[in-house]
Amino acid sequence: MIARAWKNIEEIIKTLPKESLGLYELKQHKPWFDECSWFLEQRMHSKMQWFQDPDQISVDNLNNVKHEVSGHFRNKKKECLKAKFDELETNSKAKNIRPV
Repeated sequence: MIARAWKNIEEIIKTLPKESLGLYELKQHKPWFDECSWFLEQRMHSKMQWFQDPDQISVDNLNNVKHEVSGHFRNKKKECLKAKFDELETNSKAKNIRPV
């Protein structure tokens, strides 16, 4: 009986803000991030190994994987931004300020 009452309260708490405020619009999607799922899985796998066996080898492995993944993310983001800058530059040279 108490569990059912708490369940009703939980549902009200979850649905009431959606009805009164509406849904939150997410920020713009980052297309460069879609290609990085394998790296995220690698980082999660090494983190799980570290949780299961917190010795120095797993700590070193986690740090190495984190370093590689952050470098890959940095490079992918840089490539995406460079492509966007190049597109803006070509549109600017063609005096096409608002491309379709």
